[in-house]
Amino acid sequence: MTRQRKNTRSPEGEKRMVKGSDLLHQFERPIASDATLNQIAARITEAKSPLLIFGAAASRAAASNLGLAADMAQFVIRTGIPFLTTQMGKGTVSESSHLYMGTPALSEGEDVHEVIDKADLILPIGHDTTEKPPFIMRKGGQEVIHIAEQAPPVEPVYFLQFQLIGEIGHSLKALADRLEGKLPNAQALLYLREPILERTAARATEDSFALQRLVNDISEVMTPHDSILVLDNGQYKISVARNYQTNAPNTLLLDNALATMGAGLPSGITAAMLNPWQRVMALCGDGGFQMTSQELETAVRLKLNLVIVILNNKDYGMISCKQASKGYKNFGTKFDNPDFVKLAESYHAKGTRVETPDDLVPALEAAFEGGGVHVVEVAIVYSDYKRGLTDKPRSRKAKPTKRLSDLG
Repeated sequence: MTRQRKNTRSPEGEKRMVKGSDLLHQFERPIASDATLNQIAARITEAKSPLLIFGAAASRAAASNLGLAADMAQFVIRTGIPFLTTQMGKGTVSESSHLYMGTPALSEGEDVHEVIDKADLILPIGHDTTEKPPFIMRKGGQEVIHIAEQAPPVEPVYFLQFQLIGEIGHSLKALADRLEGKLPNAQALLYLREPILERTAARATEDSFALQRLVNDISEVMTPHDSILVLDNGQYKISVARNYQTNAPNTLLLDNALATMGAGLPSGITAAMLNPWQRVMALCGDGGFQMTSQELETAVRLKLNLVIVILNNKDYGMISCKQASKGYKNFGTKFDNPDFVKLAESYHAKGTRVETPDDLVPALEAAFEGGGVHVVEVAIVYSDYKRGLTDKPRSRKAKPTKRLSDLG
């Protein structure tokens, strides 16, 4: 203690105390053993209907390591196994792939859960148990092999038969070397893809502000690799997760863990600061936006290029939806809003109110072309709260898909 006090009193000692490099050490990621890899490869080879699920930890790793992103894409190509993503795993592997089957926005009851139910072997890659589970595991259900850099914590909602712990890129390349050309049942589930996409394509072109139409229109102005969509938290997040085609890591930012309201605008500000050359949009509900709306001042002061879309229904939509789904009377979710256009202008930002569905795309294009901070208010009505949690729509008509090998 005396020596520490003496050091902090002297300039030289103080420098030694705060020098971060003295505390740094090189971190070596674990590498899976050949014996474990052989065992896991054997289980996959025996599977009748395998399925991959890319999770939040895979997305985080891929966002900071483009080589790892390529390794994961190559694993899909070389094995031919269809894949899903969790909400926070979207973009880990391009969803333009002919092997992409969808994204579970809930834990059960969606069209995409038919794929999960029919799988006999599920391989979650980079699954993070802090995220809302993409499906409900049950005793005696499918065999699950966890592939990640860390063993998962013990969770009542996530239990597995095998785990492959090690650097993900190495594990996937080593598995692909063992499996390529040896999986006759790799695409056993692929027949479900087109029917699911057809069923979930409904409402994308409705002449209304259905959430599926909204996501479809947003997709028109957000280019797959050069834009970032940031979500606050609300009912609309379900439709975006299901329907917004995400082709690169960190191009759709959302929180499916704590799902904190009010994060949309601050997260959009950060994304715009770090990526000034890209289109950045923060999609917020009116309730979530008002929790941090004062940060419009920050965005304007920093001279950012940021479009904020506010879905105005004067309601905490997700809470109303859950109340309705449980048969409860609506209580405590309704509120009034300020004039969001005038609010934006009071912060020296720009503001636009969209009155009809056909006006949304032109308004968004004008907002991006004009630059600066621009608030776009959209009046939206969730006419059927219960259906909001059970609908299985897709935001657009099924587009021609590409094989991952064609994506460059």
